[in-house]
Amino acid sequence: MPELSLSLSELNWQVRDAIRDHLPDTYWVRAETSDVRRNQNGHCYLEFIEKDTRNQNIVARARGMIWSNVYEMLSSYFETETGQQFSSGLSVLVRVSIEFHELYGYSLSVVDIDPSFTIGEIARNRQLILKQLEEEGVLTLNKELSLPELTNRIAVISSPTAAGYEDFCDQLAKNPYGFVFYTKLFPAIMQGDRSEASIISALEKIYEYKENFDAVGIIRGGGSSSDLSCFDSYLLATNCAQFPLPIISGIGHERDITVVDAVAHTRAKTPTAVAEFLISHVSETAADLINLQKRLVEESNFIIQNAQYKLTDLSRRMIHSSNIFVRDELSGIQQLSVVFKHQTKRLLQIENHFVSEKGQYIHMVSPENVLKRGYSLTLKEGKIIKSVKELLENEIIETVFADGKVKSITTKN
Repeated sequence: MPELSLSLSELNWQVRDAIRDHLPDTYWVRAETSDVRRNQNGHCYLEFIEKDTRNQNIVARARGMIWSNVYEMLSSYFETETGQQFSSGLSVLVRVSIEFHELYGYSLSVVDIDPSFTIGEIARNRQLILKQLEEEGVLTLNKELSLPELTNRIAVISSPTAAGYEDFCDQLAKNPYGFVFYTKLFPAIMQGDRSEASIISALEKIYEYKENFDAVGIIRGGGSSSDLSCFDSYLLATNCAQFPLPIISGIGHERDITVVDAVAHTRAKTPTAVAEFLISHVSETAADLINLQKRLVEESNFIIQNAQYKLTDLSRRMIHSSNIFVRDELSGIQQLSVVFKHQTKRLLQIENHFVSEKGQYIHMVSPENVLKRGYSLTLKEGKIIKSVKELLENEIIETVFADGKVKSITTKN
């Protein structure tokens, strides 16, 4: 065995001493938190990792720990400043001391944290995702959808046990106008590592029945506003942005606007605010209908009154025109009557003259006047004899004169 060989513990002691003697006491380190957990003694154990920005592969890793007394102070400070709990998946700037234990190896002990770095990283991440969505042309797609006039069939994505969900339903049910809302819960995990996939799965289920709903409400409430990283994820945001129904977000995150808030059709701060928005929208529709009804009544009354006025005016004009027509017709009739009387009188005079002339003619050619002028009539058996050929010998004939009759017997010549 070589004389200068060391035991593992001796080597680790030397590494420990070298780190302690030759490196500064603390460093400010940028890293991402992973596997954050707190034990029963209040100590926080985690991993710090660094990823390649091109392919997201982990390129560095180190164990970390925060002693309970430090963790109580730092976690409270961090949550107050950022609105999030100290948890996995955060980009952080921490001040650490390098520890090397002969048994447990290399680790970083956190002694301070800069929340402004995390806030900046969250904001930067949001801006990068929003820029990507804009470049893909989907950023405002959901905002461009129109809410139906009667938006009362709501698909709800929430945890079924969340107090915010109960508040949402209660607010809708007790609205002061008595509007009826129909809600269907699509349960989802609303925080933690599984929340992103769970919410996307709920959206996919709603999509299958999209014809039955007017809008989607994504609500979260009744707890801490921490661990909302899923609402800043690209995958969930792009699903929301391209969803065919308007999405109304109410995730209870009042300090900042998440990416999902930014792409949603409407953002409300809390589940109750989502309910109030829906009630307000339906009440505006109801007000529009009432105003439309009033306008319809007013327009109808105006049309009826105008029609009545026109009918009255037309009636007066017709009566006036009728009176004029009757007067004109009466005048015409009177004129015709005078003409008729004149024409009738003239016609009667002509006819009287004609009758008088005919009477005189008839009188002149009557048998009596003919006989008086010296003529006579010869009758046989009451018939006038017009020719001698009608008589035979020894026939009795009667001759009529103006002043009498004689009978005679025919003889031969």
